[in-house]
Amino acid sequence: MNKKIWLFNGSDTDSWQTCEGNPINWDFNENYMTVGGGNIITRETYTDAHFHVEFLCPDIPEDTGNSGVYLQGAYEIQVLNSYGAAPSKGSCGAVYQLHAPLANASFPAGEWQAYDIFFRAPRVCNDGSVTEKARLTLLHNGAVIHNNVTLEQTTPGGITSEIKAEGPLFLQDHGDKVRYRNIWLVRL
Repeated sequence: MNKKIWLFNGSDTDSWQTCEGNPINWDFNENYMTVGGGNIITRETYTDAHFHVEFLCPDIPEDTGNSGVYLQGAYEIQVLNSYGAAPSKGSCGAVYQLHAPLANASFPAGEWQAYDIFFRAPRVCNDGSVTEKARLTLLHNGAVIHNNVTLEQTTPGGITSEIKAEGPLFLQDHGDKVRYRNIWLVRL
């Protein structure tokens, strides 16, 4: 059985760096880290994996809770306060601008939420040709909102638009004080 790899359990941010390779500048305590000070990526890269990410969109009127979890730094799963809204390609849980969630599984702002993302990385030859596109299944707060969808292309705003065999997990700083905790993966 593959081992759970903690990327953030509240004790440190050692698994993370800025996109430029510097230490991160996000506030963190023993329970969570708060977006602020730029985008961050994991120091390691990944292929097929089950990613678990917990997040909280703040419950303040001027903050939409906008952030994103990018698989391989290229495919964004939208983080947004979308409680009660119709699913769209820009709502919480969307594969941003590619796939709307099957249902809105969002909790209200101010409550912790969870993504469990089962990601199958693209298959890429040494010459860069893609033989199979990336795929994912996504559970949002335990509900299946994407079921084995194909990711035909990368999404905007990532660290790369190139389809690669592996890449880092990337958390977006979109200027809102979204919190993250309990981030781990199991390689598949």
